[in-house]
Amino acid sequence: MRTFLPRSRRHRLFRCLVVAALVAVVLAVAAVAAFAGSADPPKNLNAVFDNLRNWLIGLLATLATLMLTIGGLRYLVAGGDPGEVQKAKAALKAAAFGYGLAVLAPLFVTILKGIVGGV
Repeated sequence: MRTFLPRSRRHRLFRCLVVAALVAVVLAVAAVAAFAGSADPPKNLNAVFDNLRNWLIGLLATLATLMLTIGGLRYLVAGGDPGEVQKAKAALKAAAFGYGLAVLAPLFVTILKGIVGGV
């Protein structure tokens, strides 16, 4: 079986992917633990919108951090390969977009609250 990467780069890529997977698992566990404390049913519509906002921010920030980690690792492992550098830059742009959406999540929830009629 012929591969396009030398053995040392394959091992480095594998280690980076394992680290990225571990970071993703830790972030997912942290997000679940952060939201596990609010098990009571919401009392009114504003509480529902607050919970929605918190979930959106947590989910988007977690995914953006995962993309930032993957993009950084891809950039480190690229070794000057223009194709891999472009893929790394695309992942970093996706992370920036995700962080931007996480910052704008309260605005989206406020607009939704205005449409639905929540106070």
